[in-house]
Amino acid sequence: MTKLFVVGLPREMDEIQLAQLFGPYGDIKLLTIIRDKSNGESKGYAFIQMDDQGANEAIAGLNGHAIGDRQLEVRIADEKPEPAAKPVFKAKPVYVPVSPITAKKKRPRISK
Repeated sequence: MTKLFVVGLPREMDEIQLAQLFGPYGDIKLLTIIRDKSNGESKGYAFIQMDDQGANEAIAGLNGHAIGDRQLEVRIADEKPEPAAKPVFKAKPVYVPVSPITAKKKRPRISK
């Protein structure tokens, strides 16, 4: 199974049209057009999961393909890098002994 990243989609393209475009190259397992949360408009890119052979054929056939004034870029989606392990830092409580002398509050000095 290969995950493809597709950039350069026309904003008005929907999932069915995208499936029709990629369908001849192999079976599509999952297709997701990324949309703006506030208005639902396409952001112009998508992720498609296909079998390995179909994905390679789709890259060869559709990378650089022009749709209107846009040009598709189709490539294998990069795996997200694993986040670096956060350093484990455990602060130990610090005990500061308080002597009775330092614990006393000093009275303000009254000048004569």
